[in-house]
Amino acid sequence: MADYIIKNEFLEAGINNKGAELTSLVRIKDGRQYMWSGDAAYWNRVSPVLFPFVGKLNGQRYRYKDNWYEGIAQHAFARDMEFALVDNKETEIWMKLESTEETYKIYPFKFTFEIGYCLEGNSLKVIWKVYNNSDGTMYFSLGAHPAFLCPGNSKEGCFINLHTDAGSIESGELTADGVLGDVVRTFPLVDGRLEAKENIFDQDALVVDSSAIKKVSLEKPEGEGYLSVLFDTPLLGIWSPAKKQAPFICIEPWYGRCDRAGFEGSLEEREYGNKLETGEVFEKSYTIEVEM
Repeated sequence: MADYIIKNEFLEAGINNKGAELTSLVRIKDGRQYMWSGDAAYWNRVSPVLFPFVGKLNGQRYRYKDNWYEGIAQHAFARDMEFALVDNKETEIWMKLESTEETYKIYPFKFTFEIGYCLEGNSLKVIWKVYNNSDGTMYFSLGAHPAFLCPGNSKEGCFINLHTDAGSIESGELTADGVLGDVVRTFPLVDGRLEAKENIFDQDALVVDSSAIKKVSLEKPEGEGYLSVLFDTPLLGIWSPAKKQAPFICIEPWYGRCDRAGFEGSLEEREYGNKLETGEVFEKSYTIEVEM
């Protein structure tokens, strides 16, 4: 049961305090659930937010101002922390996370991170606001990791439409350590669509340059619409657990990603990183759209 519910005439969304995580998105007219259940047999999360890092750091550590910060978990800490309620209306909710003495030990910046969920017709807009409360430049990454049930609750016959004229997409391949290696895989597209066969996730997530991709849809074989994610991010992750036949696919807009294998640079030198000066706000959003 979600800690909070927002609702309009088309959709009902459930959100938890922990991680400000979206745990449910239901089409009211027929009770259709679009979010994965979080069953640990496949994956025990539903839609974690990735902040202040996306993916893994090389050696699970990073360097900032000649200090090394060790033992940094994949995607860092926001997804496992309790957010505070800021505002809760019928169709909109805002929650926030503020830096603590504990977060400062592994991430030496003072911040406020707000997440808003807003229902607009047949869409759920997810809004992020990162505030730099530190004296000096703050460096971070930020991403989404929502898991959507496939049409028919099975990847069999499910297609991923990237809404592109390109004949293929390229994905960097992750190493066994979860960082980006030198291997690049190419996946052919037919009319912009990639069939969601189990083996495309055998080497973990697809990591895609999304500068020319602004919308990704899950579709049935005949092209019938089901669900879309709209975004404007430099990177996109597409993931489902390897070799588990899980009935869901994650569509992940990212502002940042994991390190490259062997990276030993400083935090400021990480690829696709973001920075904020004192008092600045980083505000971005993505939208989940359900076919009616």
